[in-house]
This record gives sequence, structure tokens and C-alpha cells, in this order.
Amino acid sequence: MNFENKVVIITGAARGLGQEYAKQFASRGAKVIACDLRDCDDTLNIITNAGSEGLALRTDVTSAESTREMAEAAVKNFGGIDILINNAALYGSLTFAPFDKLEESEWDATMNVNVKGIWQCCKAVLPSMRERGGGAIVNISSLAATYGMPNGLHYTASKAAVIGATRGLARELGRFNIRVNAVAPNVVNTDATGEVFGEKRDKVVEVTLSQQAIRKPLETEDIVGAVLFLSSDLSKMTTGQTTMVDGGTVFL
Repeated sequence: MNFENKVVIITGAARGLGQEYAKQFASRGAKVIACDLRDCDDTLNIITNAGSEGLALRTDVTSAESTREMAEAAVKNFGGIDILINNAALYGSLTFAPFDKLEESEWDATMNVNVKGIWQCCKAVLPSMRERGGGAIVNISSLAATYGMPNGLHYTASKAAVIGATRGLARELGRFNIRVNAVAPNVVNTDATGEVFGEKRDKVVEVTLSQQAIRKPLETEDIVGAVLFLSSDLSKMTTGQTTMVDGGTVFL
């Protein structure tokens, strides 16, 4: 999969999966705009070390102004936008508890970032993708959306909404040759996962593996292939789909 001269925006790119996506796109020739509320300078170093060009932007995906500035920077520096990876999400910082114990403010914040953020980013890139005659959008959902995560209803509901948004966007944007798909990973070995589960991490991994057909923990590099495929011309007639990358936990 060659992304030579393609321009890719990746949100939530300061660490973890977003940083891995940036590395892999850059190593295949893409110009990568790494966006996050956190500093993305480390990710930009990875992009340039992979032999490509990029930008590191502070972006609030919930803000129309911030996402518009993100898209404008991509167009100004690289001429347009071909691919958007909607990876930004609240996860590691969330409190997980029975649904009736969740704070309303945390529920609202989760929906704001995980769902509204995708809407804002898609709106921001649409003019450039239309002008270029098409594009690819990949939204990152979660196994939680299809399996159901106990004590995480805010996260589960938000990631289920990502799948619904993916389907609706695919219907609307197909006439512009813009494809919209989702990837839904199981628990991945990242810093955010460590923050969520803390001391219970090993036990969570053990239970997770017991439900997978392929009993191997997921690493960041295990998710990349699906994201690259759905971003590439190899999937040019695939849209509105959710690809589970969960070791064989849920079969759709």
C-alpha cells in the first residue's frame, strides 16, 4: 500500500495508536498532519525519521474553529486532504463505574469528544476532499460498541454512535467518491489502557484473551493493517463498513 503524496490527517496522534498510524503512513510516503490536544512533536520526529513531511498541530476536535484551522493548515502546507483518521477519543482519562454512578459531566464530555469530534473533523475536511474528487475517512470505534463494556456505558454508547455515524456519512458522501469506514479494536496494549485498568490490567488481559479466537494480546501494530487498507485504493469500493480487529471475539 503506497501513499506517496497523499495527505493524511490523524487526530489523537500524540501517542499510542495515533502515533503508530502516523509512523506507518509516513513510512509509505504520506504527508502526515498529527493532531492532538497534547504536544505532537514526538510524533512529528517519527514522521520525519520515516522520511516524510508532516505537521504537528494542537487541535481540539470538539471545536469547529480548531478543526477548521486544522484543515486549513493541511491545505496551505500540502495542497489538500486525501485521508482522515478520526482517532481522538476520551478513554484513558475516563472513570469506569456502574452506569447509575457515572457523573453527568463525564458522560457529556465523552459524547462531545468521541462523537461530536468526528462530526467536526468530517465537516472540516469535506471541502478539500470534494475538490480533490474523493477521499477516505476511517473512524476508530471499539469492540465495546458491539460486545458491550460493563461499567463503561458512556464509552460503549459513544463508540456505538461512531458506527452509526460511519454508516450515515457513507450514505451521504458516496456521491463525492468519499468512503467512510470504521475499525473496532479490542483492548490494545497502550498507555491509555494502562491508565484505564491500572492494577487490574493483567487480569483484564487474561479475561480478554479467554474470549478471543486468536489468544494473543493486541499491540498497536496489529491495528494498523486494517486502517491502511481502508484508507487505500485497495478498498475503493468499500464504504459504511465496520472492521473488527479483536482477535476473533465478535463475528459480524
